[in-house]
Amino acid sequence: MAFTASSPSPSSLLRASFSSQEPKAPWASSVSQSDQFSFTSTAGPSCQIPSLLKPISAETQRSKSVVPLAAKVAAAEVDKNNVAEDYEILAKEMENASPLEIMEKALVKFGNDIAIAFSGAEDIALIEYAKLTGWPFRVFSLDTGRLNPETYQFFETVEKHYGIHIEYMFPDAVEVQGLVRSKGLFSFYEDGHQECCRVRKVRPLRRALKGLRAWITGQRKDQSPGTRAEIPVVQVDPSFEGIDGGIGSLVKWNPVANVEGPDIWNFLQVMNVPVNPLHSQGYISIGCEPCTRPVLPGQHEREGRWWWEDAEAKECGLHKGNIKKEEALHLNGNGNGISATNGSANVPDIFNSKNLVSLSRTGIENLTRLENRSEPWLVVLYAPWCRFCQAMEGSYIELAENLAGTGVKVGKFRADGEHKAYAQQELQLGSFPTILFYPKHSSKPIKYPSEKRDVATLLAFVNALR
Repeated sequence: MAFTASSPSPSSLLRASFSSQEPKAPWASSVSQSDQFSFTSTAGPSCQIPSLLKPISAETQRSKSVVPLAAKVAAAEVDKNNVAEDYEILAKEMENASPLEIMEKALVKFGNDIAIAFSGAEDIALIEYAKLTGWPFRVFSLDTGRLNPETYQFFETVEKHYGIHIEYMFPDAVEVQGLVRSKGLFSFYEDGHQECCRVRKVRPLRRALKGLRAWITGQRKDQSPGTRAEIPVVQVDPSFEGIDGGIGSLVKWNPVANVEGPDIWNFLQVMNVPVNPLHSQGYISIGCEPCTRPVLPGQHEREGRWWWEDAEAKECGLHKGNIKKEEALHLNGNGNGISATNGSANVPDIFNSKNLVSLSRTGIENLTRLENRSEPWLVVLYAPWCRFCQAMEGSYIELAENLAGTGVKVGKFRADGEHKAYAQQELQLGSFPTILFYPKHSSKPIKYPSEKRDVATLLAFVNALR
């Protein structure tokens, strides 16, 4: 039967006319009646699995149906060409494919040996796409023990909405106990998030993936320009191993890699998909409760994660393969993304405008020493590789245009690399970007206290002080 949405959907999301005749799952028919499953097929009258097959969700008792991902729950008859597949070629072939096409390709190719990684955020779109294909699918999630109450409630909503059982993976209790007893509950605020993420997220994920041959993620290129701008729709996982072990034993599918955030939300609204209530409170990227907060106007969506860190590459480790080797050289030992050099030569400069003055080290030092200036200054301390600086580039340039001819000079100073120590000691640099206002008759600059970086808020700050 031909599938058509009841409401119009964005062309970039449901691009092709997708035909789904009675879906066939040859690998499911080989499963014995005694097998236990921790996943379920899609629900809904328009996408039914033939009744002669045992329903994936046949078990009614949850305690009997939920098993670790690492357990081999069924011998799936997957595509015999998996081993020989050239995924770089496949990624190029599917570069312009819709998420629905990519999802179906992944599910058909790997059967029971693939699962969707679900974080409880807008990646709910992946589950909706999987349901629309009509094929059975598995969903797993990492329960770190530190998620928001709303996220746990959302997991329950998703399970009921789709008629599925999410396979939860948990951190090793002994490891968590050792970390907390030795360093406390909030050590990540002092020495970076990487150690906690390794214990609570990366190692549980590694265990989960050892029971699979492929996994499906909700990564998008626009989520993090610094680390995700080049992700393909399918790839050999560069960081983790699958059930067969060794490099190249796990395939990673990114069906929404080429979809932008607003289009994802259009799709969720059109399809009437439930969403995490935290989104309505300003949260976009959602992780653990202590490490996630709402974003403000002018901020990038990932700026709500680990906000206390001056990070070039804010990845928890689940997608560390996105970080190129040359970029990793700029990270310190804690992996907190603190630049150790003056940046890469191939990173283009930002905040380029005729209304902006680019200050050298001597220029900013002289400006700071002056006790009486002929005019007030607004200066941003930035690093061109910082995606949060990149996110506010448009509003800062517009602000400079608005202030042109008003008697307020607008400037920029690149404060990473060799200039960073000076900026931290003398210019109140905490993290990028930092904005300073130099009054006309005062030597001490005033640090912009808010994280709202829209034009109106920045202009109000300037007008209140000049």
